[in-house]
Amino acid sequence: MSWHEPNARERMEIMKNSTNVAIVGASDNPSRASYFVATYLMSASHFKLFFVNPRLETLFGQQVYKSLADIPEQIDIVDVFRKSSELEPVFESAQRIGAKNIWLQLGIENDELGSAAQSHGLGVVMNRCLKIDYDFFKTFS
Repeated sequence: MSWHEPNARERMEIMKNSTNVAIVGASDNPSRASYFVATYLMSASHFKLFFVNPRLETLFGQQVYKSLADIPEQIDIVDVFRKSSELEPVFESAQRIGAKNIWLQLGIENDELGSAAQSHGLGVVMNRCLKIDYDFFKTFS
């Protein structure tokens, strides 16, 4: 089975049906994309955000988790800001915790991992910005 890229309608359904989003690779550096995306989603989305970074304790006044497994709630979307070479453990962890979807940010792709994850029932979006798609989604809802 090869990875199937969700179309705009499918991505809109993922976002519409999701509440809890874990941002893996969340950063406290304002020049990082994960910082910008997090601030936007906190102010403009319906998502409840959970930040994952083993080097941080808090971000935006919220607890930062060391791993996906430490998050005490069910995760709908794992939004990933990690290098392609660091994806495999993130995919494995997302599957272990029963996440529904994994969303790889712009420039991040791995068709092999995407295919394997989809075959295990995990929704996979690659090379797309959750902030950009959410902003587009808001326009039509």
